[in-house]
Amino acid sequence: MSGLREQQKQDRELRLLQAAAQCFKVAGYDQTKIEDIASVAGVSPGTVYNYYGHKGEMLIALVAMDVNDVLKAGEPYVRNPPLDLLEAVDGLIGLFLEKSLEYLNKDSWRHAIAASIEQPTAEFASHYTDLDARLADQVSRMLMTLQQMERIQPTLDPQVFGRMIFNNMNNQFIEFVKDDSITLERLREDLRYQHAALCKLIAVG
Repeated sequence: MSGLREQQKQDRELRLLQAAAQCFKVAGYDQTKIEDIASVAGVSPGTVYNYYGHKGEMLIALVAMDVNDVLKAGEPYVRNPPLDLLEAVDGLIGLFLEKSLEYLNKDSWRHAIAASIEQPTAEFASHYTDLDARLADQVSRMLMTLQQMERIQPTLDPQVFGRMIFNNMNNQFIEFVKDDSITLERLREDLRYQHAALCKLIAVG
């Protein structure tokens, strides 16, 4: 019975987060109330508060869901990346970007990023930083695999270059969410242009 109760709890929590994502996208983060989320999820506000103290906690939970999905989807790139370096880098980063809007829109990301900057010592910011570190590590591990496959120069440090690639993507992503006129297609094109230049420098041959 304990296993069934735990599964029911997880299912209810997922339903709450899906409702929150829907409300944030439709009404905007600022305008969304816990009562709105409860209504969409088909539960009482008290049930929401049993899981989350406030909607900010739901926002970071959605960020975590997004990152966990990205990490899971990105592992094949780490284990068996394309032999073409640009295709590998562009493919993994493209996966990050495509999935980034699955649960959150630009408005929600603006609030998540702002909260992590405005309250750097808060648990929210610490969790956000940890999620970024896990994504950067995945890029580094993919480069390490490519180095073992002799696709990038043996003297390069995959950890350093993985962090560089991720940080550049992260900075460009911030500009993307700040400006509603920038499309995901434009962001990906700009990054691919930058990745092409970097890959020429670090590739073997």
